[in-house]
Amino acid sequence: MPNYTFKAKKKTGEDYTETLQAEDKLHLYKEIQRRGDSLVSINESKVRSGKGLSSLLGGKDIVLFSSIKDVEKINFAKHLSAMLEAGLPMSRALGVLEKQSKKKEMKDILVSIQEKIKGGGTLSAGLEQFPKIFSKMFIAMVRAGEESGNLEEGLRTIGLQLEKNYSLKKRVKGAMVYPAVILVAMILIAILMLTFIVPTLAGVFEDVGVELPVQTRAVIWISDTLLNNALLVFLASLILGVLGIVFLKTPTGGRFVDSVILKLPVVKTIVKEVNAARTARTFSSLLSAGVEVVPALSITEEVVQNSYYKPILHEAQDRIQKGEKLSSVFVENDNLYPVFLGEMMSVGEETGKISEMLDGVAIFFEDEVDQRTKNISTIIEPVLMIFIGVAVGFFAVSMLMPMYSIMSHI
Repeated sequence: MPNYTFKAKKKTGEDYTETLQAEDKLHLYKEIQRRGDSLVSINESKVRSGKGLSSLLGGKDIVLFSSIKDVEKINFAKHLSAMLEAGLPMSRALGVLEKQSKKKEMKDILVSIQEKIKGGGTLSAGLEQFPKIFSKMFIAMVRAGEESGNLEEGLRTIGLQLEKNYSLKKRVKGAMVYPAVILVAMILIAILMLTFIVPTLAGVFEDVGVELPVQTRAVIWISDTLLNNALLVFLASLILGVLGIVFLKTPTGGRFVDSVILKLPVVKTIVKEVNAARTARTFSSLLSAGVEVVPALSITEEVVQNSYYKPILHEAQDRIQKGEKLSSVFVENDNLYPVFLGEMMSVGEETGKISEMLDGVAIFFEDEVDQRTKNISTIIEPVLMIFIGVAVGFFAVSMLMPMYSIMSHI
């Protein structure tokens, strides 16, 4: 479990700083509430428990490497909600899901949760055994449902939330398929031309002894390098690829990529709308499930993936604890969050219906992303055509100019 260093305020107004170990921020927040104190700020530092490989990976041995898909989690939440609503006991409902599941990993997870419940535990406690499978948002919403006595509604809300996120993710990925396929095809064609066509033409030019232009010599040099140093080129590419992946996994690398994405034409608008939709959807779902504002913002902070959005949500937690309006943070950061989000949040605060307002905002931005991803292929297609035309034109000019020179000497 991680250690949390937090600053809190006692009823007397005295501030104090303390470090505690807790399962997550929500557990820590509840502990501070139990004391009757007010949370001011939290900082997390991961610590190793020393209990073996499964502990280091954050889960049980049966799920060292998670292969549970989003669809399975959606079905788990929806089907469990339906069975509990029909009056089935929790243990029996989990047993039915375990029998229906075709994947061994999911069966093992459901059996483990059943055992936890049979031992007197709660569903949320059972889910906490698998932090690599069930997100903090999933567990927090289940716990809120248990505490409010409306677990069925909580599970149904989780199912809808996951379904919306999954649909949004699929639309964005789908928009990237076309350009990715074109670029891969171009690279393969370029390699084939450099390894088969260029060497033949280079041999003809050498036999004739014609003087070659700079661009032709450059193309022939690339071809010779690929043919004569194939292993070296492969190893260099592999090393650079590995180093690139390692760099991107670091905080600096991740922040660099996030920064580039937020500056790309067309893409930056989609990224902003995706993050606005995800923030609104997650925060709204947590509030409607009964999770309090500060832990709901903390969980939402972990859900957004772009590192530039996390400090905004962290600042929002500080503002709320100081008694300021939540919407002010989003209005001030209109370079990342669309103005519409901050304005609607402000209306929600004034009317006391912030959850409903945010749900509407999420639907609006999800529809916007849907429309933009449908149009992105129309926008990208001419750009790719121009790029392909320039690449083919450069190659054609490079290899045909010497041919014209040969013909002029005949």
